[in-house]
Amino acid sequence: MQQRFSQWLQAQGYEFTDITALIMVLGLILVISVAIHFIFHRVVLRFLDKMAQKSQKRWRKAFFERKLFTRIALAIQGIIIYVQAGLWLKPETEVLQWVQTISILWVLLFILLAAFSLLDALLDISSGESRLKGLPLRGLFQSVKLVATIVVIILGVSALIGKSPLLILSGLGAMTAVIMLVFKDPILGLVAGIQLSANDMLEVGDWLEMPSYGADGDVIEIALTTVKVRNWDQTITTIPTYALISDSFKNWRGMMEVGGRRIMRQVLIDATCVEFLSDDDMSRLKKARLLEPYLAERHQEISKYNEENKFDLSSRANGRRMTNLGTFRAYLLNYLKNRNDIRQDLTLLVRQGQSSSTGIPLEVYAFTATTKWAEYENIQSDIFDHIFAVLPEFGLRLHQSPTGHDFSKLAARQINTEQARETTDN
Repeated sequence: MQQRFSQWLQAQGYEFTDITALIMVLGLILVISVAIHFIFHRVVLRFLDKMAQKSQKRWRKAFFERKLFTRIALAIQGIIIYVQAGLWLKPETEVLQWVQTISILWVLLFILLAAFSLLDALLDISSGESRLKGLPLRGLFQSVKLVATIVVIILGVSALIGKSPLLILSGLGAMTAVIMLVFKDPILGLVAGIQLSANDMLEVGDWLEMPSYGADGDVIEIALTTVKVRNWDQTITTIPTYALISDSFKNWRGMMEVGGRRIMRQVLIDATCVEFLSDDDMSRLKKARLLEPYLAERHQEISKYNEENKFDLSSRANGRRMTNLGTFRAYLLNYLKNRNDIRQDLTLLVRQGQSSSTGIPLEVYAFTATTKWAEYENIQSDIFDHIFAVLPEFGLRLHQSPTGHDFSKLAARQINTEQARETTDN
């Protein structure tokens, strides 16, 4: 086309050298490219932008905010320049090769940027969808960006050296060690992100606890190389994504899905206060509404057993008897069963642990009907407030190591005793 253009000028009576004709052809290509750029950006894109601003659909605004169509238009302009160069310039010339090579690099760059814009726009759209909030889309999209960047770099190098991309890929084997060193964290993060997503191990919004990294709070972001956790003290902990695969962590999502949070706390009972219930104790405890059915049924069962076996009950070692500790366990279990804020469909028990020098542990194992932290703590505190207050009614007391106040009272009592003895002797 350049040669025909020169011949046409000569036919019109103009004499131009090949260099002058080349400059004029390049100028013509530039003018056409500028005109196309003006049409795309000043007319078409402005019109589409106004339409998107009027639209209530989120995806249209997201695409324009991320400049998707602008980058697509620039990529198309590169293709048009490539085609024009093939039409106007002489074939197999260095100028043609340079213009087409630059056009190819231009197109690859803006195709890559357009892909980035598309992924960013999809991420923005997904943030407003409740069904997609738990998916680690940011990490997956970053993985796609990394792969796309590597592919574009290979294609760009191939265009510069004029060789097939397959030849470059075959030479990457020798650079594997360098690539693994440079891209170690992204590669490990990519593999970890795929495993986390495929095995449904972690989602945005999950409560994650990982003491080795000081993390205890909600997951707010799952990226390619890092996972961000907002701790309960409002600090942010950043964890390498691959650490979630190599190390152990606790995900509290199951608790949130069930809707019940576990109470597992014990009180220590002084072993010296455990004894059999007397008739007076039985009469007094029957006034408790939660204990009356239990005491009546249990008393009947024990009396029948003792009569059948003809035990001599004058000895405390004979027969079966009720204890204040066992009765308190039954009372506490009934107390928990009658609370509306305790889940009755989940495990509910009051158990006795191994006794030791610190007393007899009595443990409450139950689930609250809420997972909210403040409500959970209030329910748990209310239960144990009641336990501490009702223990004396059963003749039980907490085991507590003596304090300085106890020693002071003991010393004062001993002094008073000695003074009274001296007074009596005088």
